[in-house]
Amino acid sequence: MTRALDGAVELLDRSLAYARGALADVTDADLDRATPCTAWTLGALLAHMEDALDAFTEAASGVVEVEPAPPARTRVDALREKACALLAAWTRAAGASRAGPVAVGDADLAGPVLVAAAAVEITVHAWDVGRATGRGRPVPDDLARGLLAVAGVVVDPADRGVRFGPVRPAADDAAYDVQLLAFLGRDAGLHLAGPPVAMSREPGTRGGRAS
Repeated sequence: MTRALDGAVELLDRSLAYARGALADVTDADLDRATPCTAWTLGALLAHMEDALDAFTEAASGVVEVEPAPPARTRVDALREKACALLAAWTRAAGASRAGPVAVGDADLAGPVLVAAAAVEITVHAWDVGRATGRGRPVPDDLARGLLAVAGVVVDPADRGVRFGPVRPAADDAAYDVQLLAFLGRDAGLHLAGPPVAMSREPGTRGGRAS
């Protein structure tokens, strides 16, 4: 189990590096832009990401609080700091060989599974951020390959329409990032163009709806 946690933390490290690159391209002028999560502006998506980073960091202690999170104006620098805190927390947990289950509400999840789920969610939302700004980068091939190997385990039908959209078609010989994004309900060829648009929906609780 400890070896599995080490591998999941390494995957998380690469997903966070990809996310930091996407966040570096965000400016205040981008916050009202549309995202692939059609109900959310970029500002709302960043707020969701910040809340998710908090929850995944709490999980390293063995328990995740599931009470509604208070609304807050998300700042990119806060996201960067929380990304570092998340990686540090799980690196410590792996170093201490604490690979026991994590209590999430009434359920217990294996640590490696939860960390792998964090890597999947962080990566796909970082891709969403890049599509919103128009300055995003493809998911690196090695990261997409690693996430594709675990996505079928950490994403179940109950997540569809909540955390991820319906599976989209992709050729068997498509690039790993195309296959990963299709499995998570994204169109790898999507381009969001035009000026920011006014959208009002804001996430207010952990596990809020996204596509």
